[in-house]
Amino acid sequence: MTSPLVKDRIYRSPQALIGGVLLLVIVGWLGIDALFRGHGHTPWLALAALILIVPLVVAFTLRPAVFAGEDRLRVRNPFRVITLPWGEIASLRSGYSNEVIVKSGAKYQLWAVPVSLRGRKKAARRQAKSAADARRGRTGSGSGAGLGGFGGFGGFGGQGGAEHEAGPMRAETDKVMDDLREMMESRGAAESAQGEVTVRWAYEVAAPAVAGAVLLGILLAVW
Repeated sequence: MTSPLVKDRIYRSPQALIGGVLLLVIVGWLGIDALFRGHGHTPWLALAALILIVPLVVAFTLRPAVFAGEDRLRVRNPFRVITLPWGEIASLRSGYSNEVIVKSGAKYQLWAVPVSLRGRKKAARRQAKSAADARRGRTGSGSGAGLGGFGGFGGFGGQGGAEHEAGPMRAETDKVMDDLREMMESRGAAESAQGEVTVRWAYEVAAPAVAGAVLLGILLAVW
């Protein structure tokens, strides 16, 4: 009896998706308007610009994703797709960017999981606030005990302490990296998680962008 397939966990950047859709709407609106209302060379230049810009917007905003499966990590970056068996991953590093490092020493950036310094600062502020609330709850526990009828107040102080003791608050992208590290540690030694790292170039994205750039360059040179 075969075991059921386990779906990959998919990680993407909501901000990039929203920004990509907005950019496509703006570029599409301006480009189509120039195509149908422009005069002289304008429609041709607009067409070349659309062929160049649209694939780049898709590549850097809508395309990036990280697929974490039982046996391998698949990283879809703007122009490459990297498939990494868990057994070949040496570490997952977070600095100014999130990267996966394989045993051969090669590094691959996780475009879909960008580092958010602002998110880290917000998480640090929440953690500091939680710690302060926990200290106030412990300090006021003596006076709270005298208010036996007001159990809700005591419960609120206890909840703050439990939240603080549960662990440090983390930025969302840091939580994603924690999840990936946990999967790497749990699946790295599995027999089915061994193999070679493969890299495939996304010609379906690069080719239209190159064609648009060449066409735009020719039109600008001729006219």
